[in-house]
Amino acid sequence: MAVSVHMEPLLEKELELAAQRKGITKSQFIIDAVERALGRKNPYQLLLKIEAESAQDPQMQRIAQAFSAASAVDAGAPTSDADRLRALLQARHDAAQHDWEAFQQARREGKPWQADGQEQAAP
Repeated sequence: MAVSVHMEPLLEKELELAAQRKGITKSQFIIDAVERALGRKNPYQLLLKIEAESAQDPQMQRIAQAFSAASAVDAGAPTSDADRLRALLQARHDAAQHDWEAFQQARREGKPWQADGQEQAAP
């Protein structure tokens, strides 16, 4: 059944660009939007359906077990960006603290000090 829709030129151009981004026709884009608006295409229901199907699939169960085993191995590793940044900053702080203590020790002993991993400059 053909339906004619009149819309503003700017809205039609936006529709055309959105359809191009998705790689579908304007008609299919409109059909998808109407189905979503009417509740026929509910992403949450689709997700629940896929999860239910994958829970019964033995191959998906093996994949889930592999991922859970891999995550158990990495349990000691930082999980978020904030945790990773905090760990990096703590490591830098510890290295700087170690260098400072080594510098103070060398100064007390009257020896020239050089940071770990650096070569002494030639006089």
